[in-house]
Amino acid sequence: MAQPDASCSSVESRAAASRELLLAALEDLSQEQLKRFRHKLRDAPLEGRSIPWGRLERADAVDLAEQLTQFYGPEPALDVARKTLKRADIRDVAARLKEQRLQRLGPSSSALLSVSEYKKKYQEHVLQQHAKVKERNARSVKINKRFTKLLIAPESAALKSEAPGPEEEPQPERARRSDTHTFNSLFRRDEEGQRPLTVVLQGPAGIGKTMAAKKIMYDWASGKLYHGQVDFAFFVPCREMLERPGTWSLADLILDQCPDRSAPVQQMLAQADRLLFILDGADELPAPGPAGATPCADPFEAAGGARVLGGLLSKTLLPRARLLVTTRTAAPGRLPGHQFSPQCAEVRGFSDKDKKKYFYKFFQDARRAERAYRFVKENETLFALCFVPFVCWIVCTVLHQQLELGLDLSRTSKTTTSVYLLFIASVLSSDPAAGHRMQGELRKLCHLAREGVLGRRGQFAEKDLERLELLGSQVQTPFLKKVELPGVLATEVAYQFIDHSFQEFFAALSYLLEDEGPSGAPAGGVRELLQGDAELRCHLVLTRRFLFGLLSAERMRDIEGHFGCVVSERVKQDVLKWVQDQGQGHPRVAPEGAKETKCEEPEEEEEEGEEFDQLLELLYCLYETQEDAFVRQALRGLPELALERLRFSRMDMAALSYCMRCCPEGQALRLVSCGLATAQEKKKKKSLVKRLQNSLSGSTSQATMRKPQTSPLRPLCEAMTDQHCGLKSLTLSHCKLSDSVCLDLSEALRAAPSLTELCLLQNGLSNGGLRVLSEGLAWPQCRVQKLRMEQPGLQEALQYLVGMLRQSPALTTLDLSGCQLSGPMVTYLCAVLQYPGCHLQALSLTSVELSEQSLEELRAVRTAKPGLVITHPALDGHPEPPNEFCSAL
Repeated sequence: MAQPDASCSSVESRAAASRELLLAALEDLSQEQLKRFRHKLRDAPLEGRSIPWGRLERADAVDLAEQLTQFYGPEPALDVARKTLKRADIRDVAARLKEQRLQRLGPSSSALLSVSEYKKKYQEHVLQQHAKVKERNARSVKINKRFTKLLIAPESAALKSEAPGPEEEPQPERARRSDTHTFNSLFRRDEEGQRPLTVVLQGPAGIGKTMAAKKIMYDWASGKLYHGQVDFAFFVPCREMLERPGTWSLADLILDQCPDRSAPVQQMLAQADRLLFILDGADELPAPGPAGATPCADPFEAAGGARVLGGLLSKTLLPRARLLVTTRTAAPGRLPGHQFSPQCAEVRGFSDKDKKKYFYKFFQDARRAERAYRFVKENETLFALCFVPFVCWIVCTVLHQQLELGLDLSRTSKTTTSVYLLFIASVLSSDPAAGHRMQGELRKLCHLAREGVLGRRGQFAEKDLERLELLGSQVQTPFLKKVELPGVLATEVAYQFIDHSFQEFFAALSYLLEDEGPSGAPAGGVRELLQGDAELRCHLVLTRRFLFGLLSAERMRDIEGHFGCVVSERVKQDVLKWVQDQGQGHPRVAPEGAKETKCEEPEEEEEEGEEFDQLLELLYCLYETQEDAFVRQALRGLPELALERLRFSRMDMAALSYCMRCCPEGQALRLVSCGLATAQEKKKKKSLVKRLQNSLSGSTSQATMRKPQTSPLRPLCEAMTDQHCGLKSLTLSHCKLSDSVCLDLSEALRAAPSLTELCLLQNGLSNGGLRVLSEGLAWPQCRVQKLRMEQPGLQEALQYLVGMLRQSPALTTLDLSGCQLSGPMVTYLCAVLQYPGCHLQALSLTSVELSEQSLEELRAVRTAKPGLVITHPALDGHPEPPNEFCSAL
């Protein structure tokens, strides 16, 4: 017979000897001593860990020995027992245990390593743990091979609660690739030399935040990141931690990530400024509520996951430790326990070049990769969606299957919803004969997803799958993966969706697949999904978007065609009514005859921020439908849309522009304190030397001089010119309108079919910007009838605005309150007003400082043109503007 391995035999024999010594010591105790021992054991955690009292309260000597061995390991259990015996004043047994241990095992082998020694051991462990990541198809690949660099842009200014004024608006910073240099700069010092302790990485679902966080862990362990600054880094998946059963402490969390239980946790916690915690998915944390949910402040206190993670996020736990937080939430102020001042960055996903690299990495075969990439590149909408890595993976997966089957790559998708639906259909269409069974299983999978989403649960026990008869089903393998969770005494098995976004998709699909029920009853609980409390609404953002996307007539036909399921039409009507109801009780358009208030300074109430966030989210939902008629009907319940303190991303503007393209007649749009600066204007400016060279050589054409970089407002301006756009009133207040924005807006004014009211307030216009706007207003096809301009300064450019009154075919109402008019400018204005081609009927100069001579000139004009209403407090007869004029703008 072969001899057992010597080292293994030694380990096994030491463990067996440790158990014998421990049991013998405990069996020597009287009942009274055993009782004292249990109580002291409860109060004497080892490195923050202690056995739950429920397991100790009635345990005899045998049970105690087993609990200690299982919980701490055989040899560490001897140390715990000896120290506990001494604290229980059973010193003779403690001394005997120490002596017997020395005789049988020699010197203690569980002495803690120093922090510096353990750091090396821990880094090696992290390298092994994070060297590979699992693909969604459960295949493990090396992280360096899987990771594709993303664009990460500093967004600290964009995420502040208040937008800066026109003068102090910061220049946008350039997005950088997520390489080692970029990761190192996340915790860079600010202008005052202060290093942030919290960094928030924000981005939509699937953008690659988790992968970036894991790459940071791996690069730190490799010695590439935060060298000399961070001794220990810990990756904390918030969703899994929130669903972890029982109570645990921060010290428990640290020990669970260490290779063994000899970690010097106390010494590590004593140097909290050298610790980094990566909280992945922090928007999953519930908001602080009653006393039971208050953030934890003691790293050794056993509590629920929400309290421990909330303590880290709010800095009540280890205030000097560094946090790297990933979240879908756009504003850190909406994160639970946000009592911190974070450095913020936006994960922007793939650039166009990155998309191509990803296709070639995925397909590996260059010919197929080029064919698939060329197909997607030709579909502009689908190509744009691929900036999200997870969407890119889905698209590649579907195209790979189609190429494998020799199918024509002719199926296109316009939205994230359609991409997901196409992916799911391609996975489930592999077995046409199992159609009826698959329908039932799909409904059950959707039911499981909805249970989890509404209950804020991402992990499911086997009994959950058994209850719904999903174990071994056709839908389990492709969409549910088995995960092993660290338990107190043993590893626990659970199931979760291959990606949380799939759980949210199936949850949304559940509302369309359920039975309608009795006639007249609302379809299922769709209002529960739409209304919910504020915290739940934030949690269900992606699910609601998917729901709207699935409601389009085209997607509903796809569902019936792919899965043979009958889709409930009533859900669509319920959702439409809900959207229209959002405008009830919140009138934004001033009633007829009321004084005009909506163009005043932006209000300072903090509560409005959430309302505007909700409105933008609603626009995203409507965008996801891509059904013009539905959007038009929905917006009839929202006659005025007001968005405040936003820095529009490309997708934000795409959602807004689509909704405006489809909006009904009479729609009003108000943008207040929104960032509309052009990110490329600074980045693509030519150097002074280059510009001088071009000027001297005469190479700068008139077109180049007059056409600045495309502005972020370009999509909205293009939407305004669509013949189906019913936008009647546009207000831009306290927005930075660069020359490129003014140029795009001027082009829109020339062709917008329904725009009759324009309000421009405190927008930091330049002389050139106001000039091009005046050109647009004077265009023969411009339909703007009412214009309000509040812009101090710009005396030179005002002559263009006044001059256009001679040519403007439609303008009848002009409000220049808040502008500065010199004496010569008033003289010029009066001359233009008496020009035969000037159709102006009402002019307001309220709050404009005028000399007596200017007032006399205006009185003369009023006498010469009795049909023209001129309003100024110093003019006789009209101390206040007429109501009709004020409410018009």
